Amino acid sequence: MVIKNVNLETVIGVTSKIPQNMMPELAFAGKSNVGKSSLINALMNRKSLARTSAQPGKTQTINFYNINQALYFVDLPGYGYAKVSRQEKEKWGKMIERYLHQSKVLQAVFLLIDIRHDPSANDKLMYDWICANGFQPIIIATKADKINRSQLQKHVKMVRQGLGVDKDTVVIPFSAQTKQGRDEIYEMIDHILELSEGES
Repeated sequence: MVIKNVNLETVIGVTSKIPQNMMPELAFAGKSNVGKSSLINALMNRKSLARTSAQPGKTQTINFYNINQALYFVDLPGYGYAKVSRQEKEKWGKMIERYLHQSKVLQAVFLLIDIRHDPSANDKLMYDWICANGFQPIIIATKADKINRSQLQKHVKMVRQGLGVDKDTVVIPFSAQTKQGRDEIYEMIDHILELSEGES
């Protein structure tokens, strides 16, 4: 996959309508400080198109990035940040759920988990919730440059066990710093798009 042009096309808030896009969508979900913006920027080969926030939990919108006029990256609000009120969290939750239910072209959900730590209760909830909405999340284990290579498989196993994933669930260690894992994610995206073309 070669990304030539990128455009932040649609930003929707809690009360906005979900856009009825025609091109395939790939959604990215993850905890507020897991490195979601960094991953999306690394995939798009852009320094700062996906806004990284100094304050975790700031992304309160769903952002649709048009990639190559061929597909959308959909950046979902970060979850699990303590300083946000419960009502706010519930609003974001409903917004994400509405999106998962109403998008007719969503092909896959990438769930980002910090490889350094056991998945949190929020991570597990999000994983189960995505599954309950009919998707098998692809797990991106972020911040892989922060652990020793010799520890990588141990930490991948920790992520798998913590989430309770199926044995065929894909877990890709990723680093925004070194770009480790980026090519595998591109291959995954190409594969998903091929499957979606086969269905249409």
